Amino acid sequence: MIAAPLAAHHLTPPKLLDLRGEFPGVPADWAYLDAAATAQKPRAVIDAITRAYATDYATVHRGVYARSAKMTEAYEAARAAAAAFIGGQADEVIFVRGATEGINLVANAWGNINVGEGDRILLTQLEHHSNIVPWRMLADRVGAAIDVAPLTADGAIDTDALIALIGPHTRLVAIAHVSNVLGGIALVRRIADAAHAAGAKLLVDGCQAAPRLKVDVAALGADFYVFSGHKLYGPTGIGILWARADLLAGMPPWQGGGAMIDEVRFERVSYAGAPQRFEAGTPHIVGAVGLHAAIRWVEDVGLAALEAHERALTLMAREGLRARNPVRLFGPEESAGILSFAVGDVHPHDVATILDESGVAIRAGHHCAQPLMAWLGVSATARASMSAHSNEQDIARLLQGIDRTLRIFA
Repeated sequence: MIAAPLAAHHLTPPKLLDLRGEFPGVPADWAYLDAAATAQKPRAVIDAITRAYATDYATVHRGVYARSAKMTEAYEAARAAAAAFIGGQADEVIFVRGATEGINLVANAWGNINVGEGDRILLTQLEHHSNIVPWRMLADRVGAAIDVAPLTADGAIDTDALIALIGPHTRLVAIAHVSNVLGGIALVRRIADAAHAAGAKLLVDGCQAAPRLKVDVAALGADFYVFSGHKLYGPTGIGILWARADLLAGMPPWQGGGAMIDEVRFERVSYAGAPQRFEAGTPHIVGAVGLHAAIRWVEDVGLAALEAHERALTLMAREGLRARNPVRLFGPEESAGILSFAVGDVHPHDVATILDESGVAIRAGHHCAQPLMAWLGVSATARASMSAHSNEQDIARLLQGIDRTLRIFA
């Protein structure tokens, strides 16, 4: 029998969601606490993908037969749903393979014509490699420089210090809405206002925010916003780049091929308007349909309910781990469903292996955030991340697994 995770702290258990039964990939005796890497899929998404590959499958934007027209409608309905999900318009949404491709698209299509020698790109110490490497590559191509905003003592973005680094040569500020390692939430609107006051643009990596927080790109003041479908309970290989329509209108295509053209001759090529201009080749049709199903599922559950559920479980885990010496917690107290920690001098890979033997799946490593690991003074951390199907029993299993780890390495 699994003990209650917080009995020693006499906390009243919050009202949590009970959605485990909707996830066929998560049996009752398995604690999957790695949603920040990729989310498990609810039955509604799996069924939508199955139908799309079976009775509904056809190409889009090309066929004149009925099923192709129906699938084209479904594909474009997914675009409209993704736009509405973050408060944008359908013609501002580009389907990409994921946030990584979205950021690379901006770095190449927008960056190559708007960032030059002597210009500066401002990042933060906690960014995912996908929000560092494309900018490093751009800076190396054009002779620009990268500035790095520091963190506060508890691992949040130091917003005042970041704003102080924005100068007349800053062309772009790129930040994570929610840290994939520490779970801290950026003050996006303040940063956007400061960037715009200096004539800079703001790109927001929303991979960890989209599944957990209500996102409104207009209210945030973002110029570009990216997220991946597979972290939002959808399939892999699909994500979105949202960008302001005026910015898309001024961006040249990044990749060439079918579907993104107006007219092709050997002497010259003219291109389609946005967003088609940035979607060369046959798209991930079923991925878009699956993403639409995931968005519908999340909206039916309610983002406010999901956020409260994950925050409550993260607090439970945090309190339980804090009571276990010598566990060390990283990041701010208030975090959105993500918690990184270390168990004394035990390597995080060993922690994760022992937890796996106890039926608990977490992530261990640098989490594609090596600069942040250097700032933390570690090579890696263990990370538990909550999701819709997580429950108190999962937290209990996690804490029991940590107890076993401490006994093994005593």
